[in-house]
Amino acid sequence: MPTRSDTDLRTAVLDATRQLLVREGYRDLSMRDVASVVGCSVSSIYLYFSGKDALIHTLMAEGFERWHAMVEEIAAREATAAERLEALCRAYIAFGLENAEYYEIMYMFHPDRMARYPKELYRRVRRTMDLTAELVLAYAPEAVQTSADARIAWTALWATLHGVVSTLLTDRLDHRIDRSRYIEGSIQFTLNGIRAFQPATLPGEVAR
Repeated sequence: MPTRSDTDLRTAVLDATRQLLVREGYRDLSMRDVASVVGCSVSSIYLYFSGKDALIHTLMAEGFERWHAMVEEIAAREATAAERLEALCRAYIAFGLENAEYYEIMYMFHPDRMARYPKELYRRVRRTMDLTAELVLAYAPEAVQTSADARIAWTALWATLHGVVSTLLTDRLDHRIDRSRYIEGSIQFTLNGIRAFQPATLPGEVAR
């Protein structure tokens, strides 16, 4: 079992990596930089992480776990499907804005040379999609009738929410647009869009 000092060092390393990564980017991040910020030796970091890609993957996993816990809590509420899905949309935007460093690493950070995200971690991320897709099915069963379509509908909804978060995080919102009305309007836009969802038919397919 790790001692308290081991746990503190691991946490300090992750905190330093998160801050350096967002500020300096993947290419300029080095284990030596992290060690300097933490005040430890590089070899101490390698006791916990095999390299900077492992550090970044751990940070991504931490962010996704935080979001998954919020999704589980909302899904378990005694509320209507509409109330739960709307709450999920609001929670997503709040999560992104309140956890900017995690959010950037989770969704806005894609260096070409970083190692592929480990399969076992990706499988854990998919739990969240499955749960959100269930919420979409419950919200609009008359429009979204299969799990496959629910995943498409949720991903389209997510794309809008992601656009809201990224626009606000990068300060790209037109100054003529009220921030609160922008968030509210985007949420209602996506929810109304799910009600009007139509399964896509690709060329050569027969529409259902």
